[in-house]
Amino acid sequence: MTGRESFKKYHPIIAVLGMFFSVFGRKGNLFLLKGFRHTSGKVGLVLRYVFLKNAAEFVGENVSVQPGVYLLNVQNLHLGNNVSIHPMCYIDAKGGIKIGNDVSVAHGSSVLSTNHDWTDRRVPIKYNTVQLEKVIIEDDVWIGCGVRILAGVHIGSRSVIAAGSVVSKNVASNTIVAGVPARMVKTI
Repeated sequence: MTGRESFKKYHPIIAVLGMFFSVFGRKGNLFLLKGFRHTSGKVGLVLRYVFLKNAAEFVGENVSVQPGVYLLNVQNLHLGNNVSIHPMCYIDAKGGIKIGNDVSVAHGSSVLSTNHDWTDRRVPIKYNTVQLEKVIIEDDVWIGCGVRILAGVHIGSRSVIAAGSVVSKNVASNTIVAGVPARMVKTI
């Protein structure tokens, strides 16, 4: 049975769990999401989905957050349908992150929506202001393992980001990008 089929089959139970845990509010669900970050198996997948749905800006159907994923500032996180986020990923949505439908984020990847400013020379860089820049990942994108997506990037639909790439600029639709920094390899 595929993940989509399992989600459809158990959707009534998941919906009841969602309503039950909604009484804890956004903060309570965020606390539970962190507490069940490393819970394995189907129970962990379902609970993380329920807690994230109750805490995030928006979460579509059939969203899989695997164990060991670090999600920060989820109140600014928008996830479409059929999104999978694999182990050891780090996603900080402080500046806003929108991920479309049918997106897979492979293990060990990072998506950041903040960046340090370094213009105030009177203050060490790490204490300069933080810039918030929204990240948009459109539908049907495959993000390979160990990818770094930096603040302000817009990734077009039906794109592939090769393993180990650092994406610091926008990615056009229907392309494969690779490298540090990521550059277009070919159109698809």
